[in-house]
Amino acid sequence: MLFAASAPLAAENKENKASAPAEARNGSKAKQSAPAVKLVDINSAGKAELKTLPGIGDKEAERIIAGRPYLSKADLTTHYIITRKTYEGLKKRVIARPNEATEAKLRELEKNKR
Repeated sequence: MLFAASAPLAAENKENKASAPAEARNGSKAKQSAPAVKLVDINSAGKAELKTLPGIGDKEAERIIAGRPYLSKADLTTHYIITRKTYEGLKKRVIARPNEATEAKLRELEKNKR
């Protein structure tokens, strides 16, 4: 059964190779696919995990933790947690997953709008 499911993929790969330039087919100038990047959740990551991000040291990690919860990763700059330059270097490596604290913050914001 596994063989049957992979057969269409093999045919698709052959089509992609056939339409690629000769240089790319033989690998001389083909780009290698980038490895998958593990996203760091700024709402739950510990200090050590935050410090693995580019431009984040002890002070920045502590500020990120103290500023929680974040509704979006852009809150890091709009709330002046990190600089725009630092944010640009790490924005593809972070995520702000919703949790109970973010839900409570959203409810509070909605209540204050009224």
